[in-house]
Amino acid sequence: MTGTGFWANFRPRAGRGTGGPGTAGLAALMALALAGPLSGCATNPATGERMMTFLSPEEEARIGAREHRKLMPAFGGAINDADLQRYVSSVGTLLARTSELPKLRFTFTVLNTGMINAFALPGGYVYITRGLLALANSEAEIAGVLAHEIGHVTARHAAQRHSRSVFAGIGATAIGILTGSGDLARLTGSRLGSYLRGYSREQEFEADKLGIRYLKRAGFDPQAMADFLSSLRAHARLAARLAGRSPSAVDQSNIMSTHPRTLERVARAAREAGGIQHPNPIVGRDVYLRKIGGMIYGDTPEQGFVRGRDFLHPDMRIRFRVPRGFHMVNQPSQVLAKGPDGMVIIFSAASRAGRRSPYDYLVNVWAPNLRLTELDSSSINGMAAAGGAARVRSRRGITNLRLVAIRRGVRMYRFMFTGPGGSSQRLYDAYRETVTSFRGVSPSVAQGWRPYRIRIVRVRRGDTVARLARRMAVDRFAEEHFRVINGLGPRDRLIPGQRVKIVTSGRRRGS
Repeated sequence: MTGTGFWANFRPRAGRGTGGPGTAGLAALMALALAGPLSGCATNPATGERMMTFLSPEEEARIGAREHRKLMPAFGGAINDADLQRYVSSVGTLLARTSELPKLRFTFTVLNTGMINAFALPGGYVYITRGLLALANSEAEIAGVLAHEIGHVTARHAAQRHSRSVFAGIGATAIGILTGSGDLARLTGSRLGSYLRGYSREQEFEADKLGIRYLKRAGFDPQAMADFLSSLRAHARLAARLAGRSPSAVDQSNIMSTHPRTLERVARAAREAGGIQHPNPIVGRDVYLRKIGGMIYGDTPEQGFVRGRDFLHPDMRIRFRVPRGFHMVNQPSQVLAKGPDGMVIIFSAASRAGRRSPYDYLVNVWAPNLRLTELDSSSINGMAAAGGAARVRSRRGITNLRLVAIRRGVRMYRFMFTGPGGSSQRLYDAYRETVTSFRGVSPSVAQGWRPYRIRIVRVRRGDTVARLARRMAVDRFAEEHFRVINGLGPRDRLIPGQRVKIVTSGRRRGS
């Protein structure tokens, strides 16, 4: 918790028009647009197709620069590793120069988040996350990700989406009123949110074809694109198991939920991309692993750490524990824990508390429109607190809520517990167990909470997956986790001398 895409698809269902008052106005707008100057319809040099957009390349650049400033804080900013940033930028720049728009100024940014994703904004702004770098196993795999996103830019998919939104009249939706989910939630309801949502299958296929074209031109192995897709699918299955979901389920914050791709479609794109493949294409496994050795894996101290059922925040010097059966995810602006029977716990730091008491904040700032019952001011482990309950009726039925605000020093923290109508007692039990575990810690204790890091080791004779997995600083499914981050299939064996990744806890160490 601090203060998306390469692969899955968020597409809102289109509403059914009824010929109401807005129909004539929409028809007039479309007629006016279609009657406009022909300069809005031109042949795209990357795709060879004629396309109509309401954005010129110069307007795309201005939009990208503006939205870039909004996006950075929501994803933890840029990674604090100048060498790694330069390395990724150099790979991206090489690929961009092989595209049909070699003079377009691309900006490549490594985002400081453990989330696994990559995406592009108009005007050549391409993003890749630290979490994605940790999953990749070669320079060619990272090149495949960047080439795919460059393909979205050169095909002007964002400009096409902008034009469709003009026709459709898409409005921003306000979300997260009670969750207060911060910057990322606000982006979802903004124009920027439309750029972060997934593209259509046709656009993803087009970006694959262009990406493979750029990989071949730059001398990289195009097979790496399919290899990384396999790793993404394996990671998605592991994440589902950790969360207690079906292995076929996909986390909506994951890259697989914003890029609808399959190995079959990537293979078809490779066949149709054309071009000449280099006889000895670049893979770059060892050089890549050396570059990411010592990199933080997962969350940073500024974001706090999920360790099993515990959430630890060394900068804020706080900790709490969720009940058994709950699975925690540390999101950019909140911690989300999903439990049995549809129960959910949301933890965040309040942004507008000022000097208010917890009771004043709860009643007048956080939930002024809720009819709160069981209102109570109390002390939790020496900290002032206030709580209340509510029942909210919606189309889905009754939802039980429990809200708690806790002041520690200058900060106000808050928990929200939600559950279906029949979960009152279970929700209360989860509330009591979680809230009473919330406490502050001393600086010396907080300093002992360190991030996980990627360490590169050589396989020795006699090493097995099981043996190396025991060195992994993960709580569950260590062997499967080791295979996923190293791109190993269920039957793949280790080779002496081979470099592999392990996840360790402690200070920065390279290879």
